[in-house]
Formats: sequence, C-alpha cells, structure tokens
Amino acid sequence: MAGRTAKWALALLVSVARSQGPAPVYINAPYVTTPEAVVTAMLRLAGVKSSDTVYDLGCGDGRIVIAAAKEFGAHGVGIDNNPARIEEARRNARQAGVETLVRFEVADLFEADIHNATVVTLYLLPDVNLRLRPKLLHGLRAGARIVSHSFSMGDWHPEKDVVVESSHIYLWKIPALKNR
Repeated sequence: MAGRTAKWALALLVSVARSQGPAPVYINAPYVTTPEAVVTAMLRLAGVKSSDTVYDLGCGDGRIVIAAAKEFGAHGVGIDNNPARIEEARRNARQAGVETLVRFEVADLFEADIHNATVVTLYLLPDVNLRLRPKLLHGLRAGARIVSHSFSMGDWHPEKDVVVESSHIYLWKIPALKNR
C-alpha cells in the first residue's frame, strides 16, 4: 500500500510540475553597462543601417538599441528579464526621441522571438553566449550579424575581433542553412 501511495504522489507531483511549464532559465549575469564608445563600435562593426532591426539580448538601460535608432535610423528591440531595466530603457528612448523606432520587452532571452533580427547584440557571460548559440544559429536568417562585447562563443570563431577601450568586440554572421 505504501508503495502505491508513493507512486501516486510522485505521479501527481510530476503532473503538477508539467502543467506549470518549463522551469525558468536563470541567468547569472551582472548588470554592467557598455561604454558609449564600445556601443558605437559594436554597431559600426555590424554595419548597422536604417534597414536593420537590431535586437539587444540583455538590453539593460537600452543604450545599444537607442544608439542604433538615433545614430543609424535602425529599428530596435531590447529584451531583458528585469522589469526595472525595461522601464528605464523606455524612459531613455522617450528622452532620446526614438520611441517610435524601438521597443523593449520583459522576457526570457532564451524564449524571446528573435527571427526578425538582422543584428543581435550581446554583453553576456561566456556560458550564456554558448547556451544562446543554438538559438542564434537556428532562429536567425542567413546573413544576420551577431556582435558580442567582451565574450566569444567558444569554438565558433568570429569573422572579426576588434579592441576598443580595452574591450574585445566580436562579429559573427549567420551562415547559409546548409552550413549551420
């Protein structure tokens, strides 16, 4: 009888856990802003132009997306899991006069829909970059550009690596589907 009760209780726990959806992915990354000179260098390295849609995963105060809109006329989407950072980013976009070109979302960057991005910017820790790599490779169109401040993506070698203010900036391009 005790064995049956334990099995029933375990089945109930599994059922409840499944009904609540997948566990959230926690990102252990501190909030550190990207210096303005590095922001500009990242956007230039990616060759951002007005026809681009720039996504910043872990956008913080929104400075990269805002700079893409203000300096290059690009559209942008900032994604962060911290609601306070998203509110700050929205205020910053209004103050910069680019709120019609950008939007900010509170979301898990692993779950966010990024398929419309032509450029993705990152300032995340190496382990997060590596966990994002499959999403980037399969969720973006061929030719989309990825720019990372300070951290690479393991054995996926960047097309370019430049240093600005002692910070490495890495650029990758999404290959054609047959090469992914």
